[in-house]
Amino acid sequence: MKQRTLKIKDTVVSVTQVHTLVIGSGAAGLNAAVQLRNQGIEDVLIVTEGLKMGTSINTGSDKQTYYKSAMCGNDLDAPLAMAKNFFSPGSMHGDLALVEAAASARGFLNLVNLGVKFPQDAFGQFIGYKTDHDPAQRGTSVGPYTSRDMCRALIAEVERRGIPVEEKINVVSLLTAGNRACGALALNGEGELVAYAAENVVFAVGGPGGLYKTSVYPAVHTGAIGIALKAGAMAQGLPEAQYGLASTKFRWNVSGTYMQVIPRFVSTDADGKSNPREFLRDYFPNPGKMNSKVFLKGYQWPFDSKKIVGGSSIVDILVYIETVEKGRRVFLDYRENPADFDFNALEKEAFEYLENSGAFQKTPIARLKHMNPGAIDLYKDHNIDITKEPLEVAVCAQHNNGGLAGNHWWESVNIKHLFPVGEVNGSHGVARPGGSALNSGQVGSFRAAEFIANAYAGTDLKMADFNKAAKAEIKDVLGFLDRCGTSESGWRAVRAELQERMSKAGAHIRSMDGLRNAAKEAKAQVALLEEQGCKVENATQAVQALRNRQLCFAHWMYLEATLYAVKSGVGSRGSAMVRQAGGKRAHQQLDKAQWSFAEEDASFKGKVQETVFKEGKAKSRWVKVRPIPDSNLWFETAWADFRAGTIYK
Repeated sequence: MKQRTLKIKDTVVSVTQVHTLVIGSGAAGLNAAVQLRNQGIEDVLIVTEGLKMGTSINTGSDKQTYYKSAMCGNDLDAPLAMAKNFFSPGSMHGDLALVEAAASARGFLNLVNLGVKFPQDAFGQFIGYKTDHDPAQRGTSVGPYTSRDMCRALIAEVERRGIPVEEKINVVSLLTAGNRACGALALNGEGELVAYAAENVVFAVGGPGGLYKTSVYPAVHTGAIGIALKAGAMAQGLPEAQYGLASTKFRWNVSGTYMQVIPRFVSTDADGKSNPREFLRDYFPNPGKMNSKVFLKGYQWPFDSKKIVGGSSIVDILVYIETVEKGRRVFLDYRENPADFDFNALEKEAFEYLENSGAFQKTPIARLKHMNPGAIDLYKDHNIDITKEPLEVAVCAQHNNGGLAGNHWWESVNIKHLFPVGEVNGSHGVARPGGSALNSGQVGSFRAAEFIANAYAGTDLKMADFNKAAKAEIKDVLGFLDRCGTSESGWRAVRAELQERMSKAGAHIRSMDGLRNAAKEAKAQVALLEEQGCKVENATQAVQALRNRQLCFAHWMYLEATLYAVKSGVGSRGSAMVRQAGGKRAHQQLDKAQWSFAEEDASFKGKVQETVFKEGKAKSRWVKVRPIPDSNLWFETAWADFRAGTIYK
């Protein structure tokens, strides 16, 4: 690394020049840095808000799953078989599916070798179970904090290798020269601008957690896809996301046993106390049917448009109606059974599961203590005692299947030397096997590191190009911060406005009119923010203003992309329902005009939606999915191609 400065008028900006800059320190970013060193790239720097920040190290679920190729019993697995499971839900490119399958074992076993305690039997088989959209028992887990343990192991390896890490660095701009990335601009912990010049940028900033009011992304994670979108990076599949029930005080998915013990669903007025009522009961013919659907939410946690009519996803809709449309609050109460609860009234699947689990205890909390006592302790660790108080929940954003568009080496399709890895890379389609996001992050970081080492190991960045890009961006950022100094709009109010708009119009319940109005409002908010900035209390809070800038831009791009998809006639698919008068009725007791929805047009499974910021507009289009490729499997010729390096061309 080299150090120098750039001076613009009275501002002196420190510049760090490095071969490969890794932005972000989640499981994908950390692995990218480790694998770059493995591949012989010594000059690597990780910049991050903090090693203990972000989604990977702060999130989990009832049994957080890592999806990998099958490694136990008589399950016959091969890359093509796994790739077909990734590819079949639709709107995923086949070459990405094949890569995520082919490199799965490599990524998983690397974590095992680093000390992550994935369970195995006495004979070395890594035991698996079936997760959602999975036919082959490929799921595995170390418990509720699988991704945290991955990060801890990778951090230890980064430290062991002496890879430099700069913390309290908030990247605010991606620097580009022509059609290539050349570095980044950031604020350090003192609120000072700093710049990084880099041959390659590994962009590992996670999902768009800061876009939503109701979110299960950890509060310390906001994401930064907006800075890449603003720089003109191509995105794909932005409307494809995953939503589900989660607690809001401490953000955590209430999946698995949290639902299988069948708690009471209680709504109250906005004060959280007045007029409590068990609202679900109004929509089911009997308590047994209602409680069985609640039970199924444990298996079927994400909101799924295919499970609305007669399925468990009606529960998510009813919670949405209470919280968003009626302005009430919803709580899970584990201390008492739902009214008129009767084990014998449960449907067969729920009854037999509880019977086989020995879980016929008198109350939900007793059943939870019997089946999964750690689920109670987890909330106690965050000062919530569900043995004594109800747990507030909402339908929350959990994962973006879309993101930046990368090729099969995880390089941006339109900005060379930029490698989006982890959730910010939009490799997934409409749906994905549960836990495959962790697999994708490890695979993508391996691929990016390997390509950089074999195709971009040299240095061809012209510093004059970097200086030009950096000076222009520094001038722009300083101008924005100057406007913030005189702004009347507080940064918290600006953030709250865009988050409320996304949760209301751009999450799991969508409509043409709602999206059209929301996209118009979002564009106006972007323009107003650019014109006036937003007020911060001190210099170190300047990062919040700049974070608002990229979040506001991103939410406009997401809303425009989602509006385009709905206009195209995609219909309801994945974890989103599109309202349509005259469509399929969601429930007989819900208003027909408001709660009918457009069914999925399956022809769009063969297409991927691309979105890019160009000429001041958010432009989207549909492209055909790339099929799963027929690769050269004859050893001698494949070996020759590998030796010649033609696989990197």
